[in-house]
Amino acid sequence: MKKYNEKTEVLEKIADKITSWIGSIQSLIVHTLLFITSFVLPMLNIVNFDKMLLILTTVLSLEAIYLAIFIQMSVNKSHEKIEDIQEDIEEISEDIEDIQEDIEEISEDIEEISEDIEEINEDIEDIQEDIEEINEEEDEEDHNERAKNVMLKSNVSSNKNEIKALKDIISQLQNEIDQLKKDDKQAEE
Repeated sequence: MKKYNEKTEVLEKIADKITSWIGSIQSLIVHTLLFITSFVLPMLNIVNFDKMLLILTTVLSLEAIYLAIFIQMSVNKSHEKIEDIQEDIEEISEDIEDIQEDIEEISEDIEEISEDIEEINEDIEDIQEDIEEINEEEDEEDHNERAKNVMLKSNVSSNKNEIKALKDIISQLQNEIDQLKKDDKQAEE
C-alpha cells in the first residue's frame, strides 16, 4: 500500500508539472513550431500531406486525451484540498464558538465573585460596627472580654486581606477576559 501511495504521488507530481507546462509560453512555442514543421514538411516534399495530417491528427488526439486526464487529476486534487480547508475552517469556527462560551462563563463567574465580595464587605462592616458597640460596652468589662475583641479585630483584618486578594484575582481574570476578547476579534478578522 505504501508503494502504491508513493507511485500515486509521483504520478500526481508528473501530472501537475505537465499541466503547468501546457499552460506556459514554452508550450505555446513548442506547439507552434510543431505545427509549422508539420505543414512545411509536405511543402518540401519530405512527407506526403495526407500522411502528415494523419500523424498530426493522431498525435494531437492522444495529447488531448492525456491532457484531459491530467487536468482532471489536478482538478480532483484541488477539490480535495478545498474540502480539507473547508473542514479546517469549520473546526476553527467551532473552536471560536467554544472560546466565546468559555469567556461568557468566566464573565458570569466574575460577576458572581464580585457579588460575593460585596456581601462579604457588608458583613465585615456589620462586624466592625458590632465590635465598636462591644468596645463601647466593654470598657467596663474584664480583660478577657477585651482579648476576645482583639481577636475579632484580627479576624476582620485577615478577612480584609483575603478580600483584597480576591479583588486582585478578579482584576486579573477581567484582564484575561479582555485579552481573550481581543484575540477572538483578531482571529475573526
